[in-house]
Amino acid sequence: MQAAVYVGVDIGKTSHYAVAVDATGQTIRELTLANDEAALRNLVDWVKQRAGVVVVDQDGGLAGVLLLLCWQADVRIGYLHGLAMARAREFYAGESKTDPKDAFVLADVARVHPRRVAWLEPTSEALAQLELLCGYDADLRADANRLTNRLRALVASHWPALERAFGERLDSRGVVAVIGQYPSGPAIKAAGVEQVGAALKAQRVHRAEALAQQWYQAAMAQTVSLRGSAMAARLITELATQLAAVLRRREQLNKEIEQAFFDLPEARILCSLPGIGPRLGARIAVEIGCIRRFRTPAQLAAYAGLGPTPWQSGTSINRTTATRFGNHRLKNALFLAAFSSLRHGPSRTYYDRKRAQGRRHAQAVLCLARRRVDVLHAMLSQGVQYCAPAALVSIP
Repeated sequence: MQAAVYVGVDIGKTSHYAVAVDATGQTIRELTLANDEAALRNLVDWVKQRAGVVVVDQDGGLAGVLLLLCWQADVRIGYLHGLAMARAREFYAGESKTDPKDAFVLADVARVHPRRVAWLEPTSEALAQLELLCGYDADLRADANRLTNRLRALVASHWPALERAFGERLDSRGVVAVIGQYPSGPAIKAAGVEQVGAALKAQRVHRAEALAQQWYQAAMAQTVSLRGSAMAARLITELATQLAAVLRRREQLNKEIEQAFFDLPEARILCSLPGIGPRLGARIAVEIGCIRRFRTPAQLAAYAGLGPTPWQSGTSINRTTATRFGNHRLKNALFLAAFSSLRHGPSRTYYDRKRAQGRRHAQAVLCLARRRVDVLHAMLSQGVQYCAPAALVSIP
């Protein structure tokens, strides 16, 4: 798109650096502005008076106030992601990386290559709330993984047989709560099978009696006590208490995410496609945002990292590989949705055809996910639900 002024803004925590260039690429203004409404509004008004556009290196977070002010003033605002920014910086003289240079690169790339810039659209209140909830859930998931690893490492260093008996059950809030009550081999020995089994039953743990028997046998298998075992048991109790609280909060958050997801107008559309439920639908909706950002299904597939990458040079190199780039969160959600849809007839037919062509399982599922992107893009663009089971069968 053509504009009279291009303003690149390097986003910072307390202040931003802005560089404005005209249509010929000459710098006409540079300034540091505070990350507050008054300073940012002055910049937006200045840009609007000159029929300009703004380009930033973040599409949310610290750039949130600037994005909102641009949308309110009907000023076009674009986003250049980190990898594209790093590649573009190589075309400009010098190896330095400074805020003024980054701001200039943002502005000049928008001037010379406007199609390389993602022009942002305002998001709805419902989608903004869902994005925050999904981000918080990702933080809690990371906290749960960290606490689980620390708890498992502490148990394994003092009671290795007991750690093996715990197995893969540390993602269960009930199991973790009981571990907090009986955090060591001696504690399980003293309590006995019946008491530990009763505690597991009270937490509604599946096969509580068999699990209690496994724990007791593992505890009885070790007769020696390492130095610091008493302190280790105390720390295990603390870690288990923290982990149980995180798992409980995630259970509550899942219900909030599902409720927020169904507040979106596109929720029913997404869930009509086989393999997509509320959780995957919420992640897909958040990562895609406004479907108008993607003019074609190929653009959406490339953004998700599902587009094939050809490698060709003369006659010696000619192959196609999967790209390593793209939005990995969206790619993972689309992969899981495609895998879940294998129970659906058309999806299974397409998957079996790819397997017959020699593709491995993961490759065949990725091919299916890529073809489903075509359907997903059409559904969201037209606002219609999936109702044609034969749509995927006819795709070569």
